Amino acid sequence: MTPPLLSFKDVTVMRGDCVALNEVNLEIAAGEHMCILGPNGCGKSTLIKTMTRECYPLVRGGCSISILGRERWNIFELRSLLGIVSPDLLASCTTDATGRDVVLSGFFSSTRIFPHHHPDPQQLARTEAVLERLGIAHLAERPVAHMSSGEAKRTLIARALVHEPRTLLFDEPSNALDIGAQLQLRETLRGLAQSGLGILLVTHHVSEIIPEIERVVLLCEGRIIADGPKATILTAENLSKLFNASVLLGEHDGYFHLY
Repeated sequence: MTPPLLSFKDVTVMRGDCVALNEVNLEIAAGEHMCILGPNGCGKSTLIKTMTRECYPLVRGGCSISILGRERWNIFELRSLLGIVSPDLLASCTTDATGRDVVLSGFFSSTRIFPHHHPDPQQLARTEAVLERLGIAHLAERPVAHMSSGEAKRTLIARALVHEPRTLLFDEPSNALDIGAQLQLRETLRGLAQSGLGILLVTHHVSEIIPEIERVVLLCEGRIIADGPKATILTAENLSKLFNASVLLGEHDGYFHLY
């Protein structure tokens, strides 16, 4: 059997003096389409950083983490299997890096091509292919500083895809995007999900949850407060509790919206 993408058992992670994740138990199947939903500061980004070995849990009895069935990883090997789209990556891109540079940098776990990087012909060909796949071949020579937010986001998705990962991790993907770019991003996510890639969406926007996502986990103050099928978990009662506000919930064409 294929091992799960992720298995957390009693995982607690500190960020400074604060408990960011508190005794989290979570398993995500390989190839699964799921969403981790919660307000700002609830521990969503820490969960992703723990997966990618940027954060580490407290060492204590009963705590364990495995990724794709393994507890120990070469970080560069692990990150080649997980395509990550994060605001942190965009913020660290230098302004003169071109679209091609950013996508190629996915092979080197960087955010641009440096003098000591020497992309081979196969890497260059895969870069051109993924730019074409996402319809952004025209951005290959354009510096990131001259791109719109939507163009930069699609370039980061291309970077995440270039090494043919098993799963794509999206951390608050629609931040700083206008309505048109948000709609375009949703269609891109849907196409990637329908192609067979696993999708892990981490967000505080219910409207980002595409119809292909089947499972939702609610995260609040570092703890999982609900986990299950989307139709069961996304209720006005659950979301009012999650966001500490009285909300109404609507659904249209497979998308949910809060009012």
